Amino acid sequence: MRACIQRVQWARVKVNAEVVGEIKKGVLVLLGVAVGDTEKETKLIADKVAQLRIFEDEQGKMNLSLAEVGGAVLVVSQFTLLADCRKGRRPSFTKAAAPQDAEKLVDQFVQILRGYGLPVATGRFREHMEVELLNDGPVTILLDSDELSRPRRGRPGVVE
Repeated sequence: MRACIQRVQWARVKVNAEVVGEIKKGVLVLLGVAVGDTEKETKLIADKVAQLRIFEDEQGKMNLSLAEVGGAVLVVSQFTLLADCRKGRRPSFTKAAAPQDAEKLVDQFVQILRGYGLPVATGRFREHMEVELLNDGPVTILLDSDELSRPRRGRPGVVE
């Protein structure tokens, strides 16, 4: 599972010129579900999104989470995050989960975030969407469940 998290002053998603999801201060999460992803990866990424300290405190240091700043989340499913561009010029999307599998995990992702007490808006699955946002910072964080599951290596002073 991959997530592109953008700290925003506001964000909204439209389908056929109709706003279907909108937030003020918070994060826009573009979420890509991979073949083989399960509830485990979904919970890992959702927990990380909810708990990331990417909002500034009184000293201007990124030290506060979504809940601490009263932020919201806009979740937009985006299978193109799983694009494989290693060969040729046309991306391959064979790593992206089948739509029916992905939709279940995106819904679970939203429910986990709501379980944290966060307001969550969404796009519409399998629809052409237009996403608008005012990036704040800009702050953009990329998460990959495979990378989050691996231990960190090569840190000075750490015995592994």
